Amino acid sequence: MAKYLLASASGMGFLCLIAGLSPVQALPSLEIADKNVAVNEDNGRYQKNDSHQSNLVNNISSQLLIANDSQKKLSSINQQQKNQDLGVDSAVNFWQPITAQSASSSLSSDKLAQVTSVSQLSDVQPNDWAFQALQSLVERYGCIAGYPNQTYRGNRAMTRYEFAAGLNACLDRINELIATATGDLVKKEDLATLQKLQEQFAAELATLRGRVDAVEARTAELEANQFSTTTKLNGEVILAGVGASGGAPNDSDPNIILVNRVRLNLTTSFTGKDSLITGLQAYNFLGGADGQGSLQQSLGLASPLLSASSARTSFEPQFPGLNVNTLSSVGANSVQLYKLLYIFPVADKLTLFAGTAAETSDAFPAITPFYGEGQESISRFAGLNPVVRISGGTSGTGLASAAGFIFNISPNLDLRALYGNPNANLTQKSATEAVPGVSTTPLGAGLFSGSSVIATQLTFKPSPALDIGLNYAHSYHEINILGTGLISGDIGALAGVAVGTPVTLNSVGGTLTWRLSPKIALSGYGAALFVDAASNSVNASTTFTSWMAGVHFRDLFKPGNTAGILFGQPLFRTDTGGSAQLTPTGDNRVTPYHLEAYYRLQVTDNISITPGAFVLFNPEGNSNNDTTTVGVLRTTFTF
Repeated sequence: MAKYLLASASGMGFLCLIAGLSPVQALPSLEIADKNVAVNEDNGRYQKNDSHQSNLVNNISSQLLIANDSQKKLSSINQQQKNQDLGVDSAVNFWQPITAQSASSSLSSDKLAQVTSVSQLSDVQPNDWAFQALQSLVERYGCIAGYPNQTYRGNRAMTRYEFAAGLNACLDRINELIATATGDLVKKEDLATLQKLQEQFAAELATLRGRVDAVEARTAELEANQFSTTTKLNGEVILAGVGASGGAPNDSDPNIILVNRVRLNLTTSFTGKDSLITGLQAYNFLGGADGQGSLQQSLGLASPLLSASSARTSFEPQFPGLNVNTLSSVGANSVQLYKLLYIFPVADKLTLFAGTAAETSDAFPAITPFYGEGQESISRFAGLNPVVRISGGTSGTGLASAAGFIFNISPNLDLRALYGNPNANLTQKSATEAVPGVSTTPLGAGLFSGSSVIATQLTFKPSPALDIGLNYAHSYHEINILGTGLISGDIGALAGVAVGTPVTLNSVGGTLTWRLSPKIALSGYGAALFVDAASNSVNASTTFTSWMAGVHFRDLFKPGNTAGILFGQPLFRTDTGGSAQLTPTGDNRVTPYHLEAYYRLQVTDNISITPGAFVLFNPEGNSNNDTTTVGVLRTTFTF
């Protein structure tokens, strides 16, 4: 067997070894390229300037080049690692941990496993020119490794440092054989060749060992000072200037305001497959119970209670400055717990989740590319289907206690459902009234009484270019509201009926995104909300409809930048029954429309700037209101 080793095969065995050795791939962050080796990025070939190469190494290299004259282009391992490290979680949409997928990067797949027989390597055949050399290294010396998918990849390019790493591995193995003195495993010719190679690559071997020592020291330092072994901290900071004009007649334009929202998120895993998400938030939006100080109230477009409006930005909480559970005020930039949710798998296709501060969007994936409160659309209208927002499902403050499941029926189909209740921590409804017929705990009390919602989403991906989401929600509200925060008619959904009247809602909707190309996608949604009085003393019903369509662009003008243009109809009463009014008193009924455009400039991997504007035609479905324009300049920091 020794004739197939270095002494009798001109060193071919070691060159075959280099392409698949674990010491090389275990150190992806090291700078692989030698300062004396210039890489031509266009053809991937080396231009060697090292004057210290011996004839032995030159002969080995020439044989390898002749046998591999069709070798693939050389890619930079350092650049791969840099690109992988730059991925940053936005920590805004938390449904992703629920459906965590295995990493697909080339680095993670390049972990090598020791093999005991060359037959374990699926891409090495007996008629390959280096088969016997590989067989000798595997079965005689045991110093070769393959990739997890049982391939060897023997025809890829290598560097001098990779050669040195492979040589070092076989030196260690042969030293072990010599020390154990188990038969005539190492011949004199082998040792002579090894000595020459060791002398030739002495500098590289020393550098490699030094770098390993440095990496080990750095790793020890990081482990000693890391935040947590089980918890990952990330966050998002949004700073935005917002200005508007138009609104209700005889109202002056509001001043330009500067607002912020800060979120810190802790994601903890106890088993490696589960996630405990804890989120802290602070913001300086104003509003309170009567909307005082909010932009939409200054425009005259807000409801008289809870400041619902179509003029709301995407990153603004649904009930700014207010704890809607008890109608108590929340100070500007007060730190709040806005997310507390535990997600854990119970079977291969079934995942459960539960928490006391959760939102529907935590479990339901956003089908439209316009969703992203800090990154994409600038209005509340564009981001999600209104059915997902029903009952405070996207309040921005983790309004509800919720529990549900995710059933992955197939790779292209999954079903999700949840039950949520906003006042699960209250034992009794308050007897005190905030306004006639409305308690100071307007959403009720108890886990299975008071306001609640059951929501489902079926997500279907019939092709890689097409995503479809179908939604249904059944809600009960202690008061006469929709709970979406999308229009002023959200409050007093049954127009002409007392605000304290309980209602039930059955809502259906669908969202579709069609990617025409990797950089252009068409997206839209449609929704219908059916509202009925839940009181035996009142007979009233109303139907609301809404739709949106738009075009989303990726890598527009520059990689990383995105843009969107969209148009649609905000929620609008299209039908009524019983004592409910189609047009609220004092309004001049007309169909409202929403037009929006924005462009996100990715300044760095962690900073983006998004200028944009949206125009409201016939705001709140009332032609008495002037056309309203809201402009936003949003800066988002992620870490």
